[in-house]
Amino acid sequence: MREGKDEWTGLMRLAISGDSAAYHRLLKAVTPVLRAGARRGLARAGQPVDQSEDVVQDILLAVHLKRHTWDVNAPFAPWLFAIARNKLIDALRRRGRRVFVNIDDFAETIPDQPSAETASAGEIAGLLQTLPPRQRDVLQSIAVESASIKDTAAKFSMSEGAVRVALHRALSGLTAKLREH
Repeated sequence: MREGKDEWTGLMRLAISGDSAAYHRLLKAVTPVLRAGARRGLARAGQPVDQSEDVVQDILLAVHLKRHTWDVNAPFAPWLFAIARNKLIDALRRRGRRVFVNIDDFAETIPDQPSAETASAGEIAGLLQTLPPRQRDVLQSIAVESASIKDTAAKFSMSEGAVRVALHRALSGLTAKLREH
């Protein structure tokens, strides 16, 4: 598996330098690993594993939005697995769960099924632009800037409930659009 993770680092370096084909290959390679890790983490938390696709899409979106923060001199896998762990924790918190998620749920996963097609970075960016502005702003604030629901609500003069609804609608809309592609 180490060899595969080194390949991921090389693909991400190419992707950062503008190689969209390498980015597509990277996303295709990491998706089954993320899917298996999300399923394992949800199962350990007593949650339905059929929610794993939503978690995977959240992870891929965060990777796309935060790819500029990755240090090209560092290995890619630990950065990816940290994002994956955080997105799984976020998903469990939204379900009212407070649990510890072991990063090894992702790090030790070996793909057990063929990769599903994933959207390219350009496609995701384009789909983000199709969201209503308020949903896009809320998603940007929470997913990219790591702002809390409370801080996002204050920033946009919204109630915390309205922020949660906008975030949910943005993620649901984006997930639906990604599945159409």
